[in-house]
Amino acid sequence: MEITEVRVYPVDEDKLKAYVTITFDQCFVVRDLKIIHGTNGLFVAMPSRKCKDGSFKDTAHPLNSETRRMIEDRILGRYQEILHQRQEPRQTTPPAEGEGSGDGSGGGGRDSSATWKRSAVTSAARSDTALHNLLMTSPLSGS
Repeated sequence: MEITEVRVYPVDEDKLKAYVTITFDQCFVVRDLKIIHGTNGLFVAMPSRKCKDGSFKDTAHPLNSETRRMIEDRILGRYQEILHQRQEPRQTTPPAEGEGSGDGSGGGGRDSSATWKRSAVTSAARSDTALHNLLMTSPLSGS
């Protein structure tokens, strides 16, 4: 069994640091894992549901410590990569196909994604204006 994808969605909360989705063998997805900052540092909490008595029960979890360690190592490693990427200078162009931070932002962090989107909207508006001008001056427009 191999973890083929790790998607980390950082959040800005006191103890909860990120939500995580992992894919095994490119065919099985587990969502809603959490990276928690506990008293002994970061750890990965498995997806769970709240029971009627107020306790929580895992809905998916590893059956042995070796698998748990493999999952935690991959998730926490990816989380550290994302934190490092967010501290680097922001990227102003979208990543190439298949690239990305895996943090759900579509690129080098939320700021660069927003910058790229603003640039794309401005570019689209210019294209619309150019198209409008071209159509208005074409022989087919009657002008």
